[in-house]
Amino acid sequence: MIDYDIAAPGRTCAATNRELKPGERFVAVLLEESGKFVRKDYAADAWPGPPEQYVAFWNGRIPPNDKARKPTFNDDLLIEWFQHLDGNPEPNRRNIRYVVALLLMRRKRLKFEDAKRQNGTDVLVLRDARTGTRHELSDPRLTEDEIAAVQDEVFQALGWT
Repeated sequence: MIDYDIAAPGRTCAATNRELKPGERFVAVLLEESGKFVRKDYAADAWPGPPEQYVAFWNGRIPPNDKARKPTFNDDLLIEWFQHLDGNPEPNRRNIRYVVALLLMRRKRLKFEDAKRQNGTDVLVLRDARTGTRHELSDPRLTEDEIAAVQDEVFQALGWT
């Protein structure tokens, strides 16, 4: 199993090493480095564009006065990550994809279309509400505790904790 040690959102620009100030716009990128998901933050004016092996990227603003706030869900970011993980045989990656799909269903971006049995495995058939793209997703049969643990990993990777 791959270990995920993902840093929380940084207050330092990955390109310039300059501190990001409250209220400043930034671009965050999620990428894979050495088998781990890594988040890097860039000042908007120092963003070099997405690296070749990126999973997803998004814009944000450093919260004023370090006030805690609820995470902003970006459905397009979650869809990109969901698609990036498609076909990955690593069990933890399949678990992450499943939990991301559950989040997208909760957000009504993915709609349940059907459930079927394929080669002894339960498979969910989902449709992207915006594009109509059909996705088949094997059910990894996670317990509620396992789903919560994987959800925590997803939230950490996106800097939502």
